[in-house]
Amino acid sequence: MTDLICVGALSGSYGVRGEVRLKSFCAIPEEIEDYSPLTSEDGKATYTITITRPVKGGFAARLSNVETKEDADALKGLRLFTQRDRMPNLPDDEFYHADLIGLKVFDTGGAPLGTIKTVQNHGAGDLLEIQPLHGSATVLMPFTLAAVPTVDLDQGRIIADPPEGLF
Repeated sequence: MTDLICVGALSGSYGVRGEVRLKSFCAIPEEIEDYSPLTSEDGKATYTITITRPVKGGFAARLSNVETKEDADALKGLRLFTQRDRMPNLPDDEFYHADLIGLKVFDTGGAPLGTIKTVQNHGAGDLLEIQPLHGSATVLMPFTLAAVPTVDLDQGRIIADPPEGLF
């Protein structure tokens, strides 16, 4: 498990005065401001965030040391992180995406299926993007109790009961 949790990302500038478009990955999106200051993944840059208003797809926000539209545009795609110990403890049946990425996937019979590459959500629930052992095309599997009855972080694996024909 990593000490950093990704809580948001920047999708470019908003306006001409140095504001950024901020997408929050927090369960309550506005709470991203509570984790400020946030860092880049490599920890070399730190940003204090102030949300200025909601906008389509997230928030307009001010970041420390970002004064111009050009500064904001240069940060497009930047993912923002906080330390794990600043995040709330989760119930046993909830997980941070960072904890799932890289886990090995086995079927209910113990056969290896692949590795979790990413966790995606397009509005209808989380999907695990799995890199199968064979082939280059990834597989999207719903992250539901029916499809993933067991998540074992200590062993670095999940047990999956994928829908018929998925693999």
